[in-house]
Amino acid sequence: MQFLLDAPVPVMLWKLAGPNVIAVAMLTSVTFADAWYVGQVGTVALASLALVFPFQTLMQMMAGGAIGGGVTSAVARALGVGDIPKAERIAWHAAVIALAMSMFFVVVLVLFSKPVFALLGGTGEALDGAVAYARIAFGGAVVIWLLFVLSAVLRGTGDTVTPARAITVASIAQVALSGALTLGWVGLPALGIVGPAIAMILCQGSAVLYLAAHLLSGRARVRLRPHPMKWLAFKDIMEVGGIGLVNSGFMAMNVVFVTGLIGRFGTEALAGYGLGARLELMLVPIAFGVGAALTAAVGANVGAGQFARARRIAWTGSAVTLVLTGAIGITAATIPSLWLNLFTGNAGAYRIGALYLGIAAPFYGLFGAGQALYFASQGTGRMIWPVVATGVRFLAVVGLGALVVSYGGDVSKVFWAVAVGLTIMGIGQALNLFGPGWRPKR
Repeated sequence: MQFLLDAPVPVMLWKLAGPNVIAVAMLTSVTFADAWYVGQVGTVALASLALVFPFQTLMQMMAGGAIGGGVTSAVARALGVGDIPKAERIAWHAAVIALAMSMFFVVVLVLFSKPVFALLGGTGEALDGAVAYARIAFGGAVVIWLLFVLSAVLRGTGDTVTPARAITVASIAQVALSGALTLGWVGLPALGIVGPAIAMILCQGSAVLYLAAHLLSGRARVRLRPHPMKWLAFKDIMEVGGIGLVNSGFMAMNVVFVTGLIGRFGTEALAGYGLGARLELMLVPIAFGVGAALTAAVGANVGAGQFARARRIAWTGSAVTLVLTGAIGITAATIPSLWLNLFTGNAGAYRIGALYLGIAAPFYGLFGAGQALYFASQGTGRMIWPVVATGVRFLAVVGLGALVVSYGGDVSKVFWAVAVGLTIMGIGQALNLFGPGWRPKR
């Protein structure tokens, strides 16, 4: 923990973020591979995946970025003042929250998946495929929640290597198994759209068992063991994670509403936008790779009263993320074929995907930097203004997009509304660093 408080900022971020970035790169490769496999099945299957993807991303953002961020922040702040028993209470309460939250997704997206996806414009075979995928992926939601929350506990202790190891190995296995189950490799049945969902539950479930065994064994700095339920332990997590759920909801529902608007332009438009939006949402895990390290580092320094150092850590991490995500965005905007040709040969879907990337992707750097600063803010334990910035982005995108559709505008105008939202995200999160959340409480 002393390393978080004293080490040179670039060195500290390199050692903390390095394993996270590797793990996130592997998670991203899973998303990339799944889209490629499903693309081989056909355009209808891609449309099914486009309907499910916002909700799958919502669950991951809620588990990793919202509740997970709250867990990392609470554990880091407790250890920053040397309170190991408190950190262990937080770890146990985090596991309880993960179990409870997973049930929400089981109820909504397993029992009511068909009407939910129909509201987004899903019809016919595209709707049937989305429902089949959702019943498996969200039926095993507890696996995803525990993977992210147990990883968050370890990151709060300053250990980013163990969760990165678990996620990396599981992701490599998932890429192979997903292809085998989707397309019928090595004699396995070709299950189509449900193949990636089955592979996800099996492989990430194995990672959960590994992390749980590590925390139960006492090898980690905090041990996962039962504690009496205490409101204050839940509060330590939810004062960051609870409001973070609102933030995750804004982000995922942003894509959900835009998906609903795009669905009005047809199946090809839905498939093309789904590919473009998939690249955008893949930036969130990249920002999380750096941002999870920022949450732990900022939390430890805020706990120790080192606010100037905490702010310096946030700016440094956001600059790194700006360069990484900005490079991806500029490349996708100028050479969209590098991304789109991997997934579809349908001319209509390609045209919409290229149009989306040409308009929105140049702003990906601002979006990525804003996401990194959001995760850094989690370390302060004060999240009102970061979530307000995300809410403003959501209202701007949905409001402008709805106006375009209402007045008969073409699909490109909806994409410009998305670009405005990406800009708001970056600028809003940067302005937050000058606010009261980054100063000692009076």
